[in-house]
Amino acid sequence: MLVLFFNFENLQIYLLVVRFKIILIFFLSVSDNDEYRPPVWKSYLYQLQQEAPHPRRITCTSEVSDLKFHGMISREEADQLLSIAEGSYLIRESQRQPGTYTLALRFGNQTKNFRLYHDGKHFVGEKRFESIHDLVTDGLITLYIETKAAEYISKMTINPIYEHVGYTTLNRDGQQDMLAAALGVRVGPQKPPSTLWQPLKLFAYSQLTSLVRRATLKENDRTPKYEKVHNFKVHTFRGPHWCEYCANFMWGLIAQGVKCADCGLNVHKQCSKVVPDDCKPDLKHVKKVYSCDLTTLVKAHNTKRPMVVDMCIREIESRGLKSEGLYRVSGFSDLIEDVKLAFDRDGEKADISVNVYEDINIITGALKLYFRDLPIPVITYDAYPRFIEAAKLTDTDERLEALHEALKLLPPAHCETLRYLMAHLKRVTQHEKDNLMNAENLGIVFGPTLMRAPDLDAMTALNDIRYQRQVVESLIKNEDILF
Repeated sequence: MLVLFFNFENLQIYLLVVRFKIILIFFLSVSDNDEYRPPVWKSYLYQLQQEAPHPRRITCTSEVSDLKFHGMISREEADQLLSIAEGSYLIRESQRQPGTYTLALRFGNQTKNFRLYHDGKHFVGEKRFESIHDLVTDGLITLYIETKAAEYISKMTINPIYEHVGYTTLNRDGQQDMLAAALGVRVGPQKPPSTLWQPLKLFAYSQLTSLVRRATLKENDRTPKYEKVHNFKVHTFRGPHWCEYCANFMWGLIAQGVKCADCGLNVHKQCSKVVPDDCKPDLKHVKKVYSCDLTTLVKAHNTKRPMVVDMCIREIESRGLKSEGLYRVSGFSDLIEDVKLAFDRDGEKADISVNVYEDINIITGALKLYFRDLPIPVITYDAYPRFIEAAKLTDTDERLEALHEALKLLPPAHCETLRYLMAHLKRVTQHEKDNLMNAENLGIVFGPTLMRAPDLDAMTALNDIRYQRQVVESLIKNEDILF
């Protein structure tokens, strides 16, 4: 009976796969469905940029110095010189403030005057240009677009394409490819009749989604889902570029928008304020391990904790728990730097075994250095005051309650890393007879390593050192309760 049941179950699975193969031929190859159509970039702002006035420098026979300005002429004289055409411009010395310079620019049948600065590059506002011509070109584009499309720009973020063609689409497409490969379906250009497609689509969604959920449930349970804000930096895009949030053109010559340094997302500066905290760091952007934001690192490597922490702690517990002065004794700084370089170069493939680094203090030093190099400490700047306040409480129960509340302020990746480290340090204290390291000693070592005072004066920061020690000591002793 068992054999019959097993065979019957296999037959059911086989028939189900065959049926899905037929569906997937249509489901994966459709190209005229809106949901799977590649994003259509909105070209309105690009067209406006093409229409913007072109710069025309007004020459002057009495130009002074390399800056080529018109000397100390009045606004009225400048206005008269520029009235010949839109986009005309000149530079004049200010009559009110000699030694300062003004860019006079004709736009909208008016002469606009801007204070001009120079620090090796010419600039008005945030952007810096190699030449006045580029500055004026960018200025004319910006003025023209912001004048013609002010209302349009104000509404750009209201109906974004981000949810439809952002990470969700990329993940979905990857899921489709995975299914196609697993079931042997070859994606082709053919299109099913529209009358046939809708029922197939609905059936495929209901059946395939269920399969995918069951197949990936175990993997998802292991994969941490830490939220991470995007690490946006002002960026100059070469050639026409479109925003990946609103699908609108990113206008101007330089610094047209921002780019996430961790995942590569390109958006307008105003769109960056409404992008969800769903950064998925890519290893091609995250090029180092040390000095990398903790959450960025774990998301890039798809781990719960930084691999440095896991690998160093495993190595320490396998051969060093009884080492006298563990974490207190320093290893050779050159060799610690070697370990750092190995992690930055090889990641989780770095070799920190006894065959390469016989002295366990090299590994403990590398772990402490990792924590010290974090741009945001394990106990973050935002949470720091709450931990210090908790340490000042004299009642034990009140202190534990306050620490428990303070832990809730930590980002998930930081809290998980701290939990794992405290569990390890508690195991270190269980070998105190051999290593001579109790919770108080470890608190002295790890207090300043895990906590850094956020912009406090020197005296306050000095006074906080003892409370930092007490925080770590309490976390070690009460690890099983607090976490």
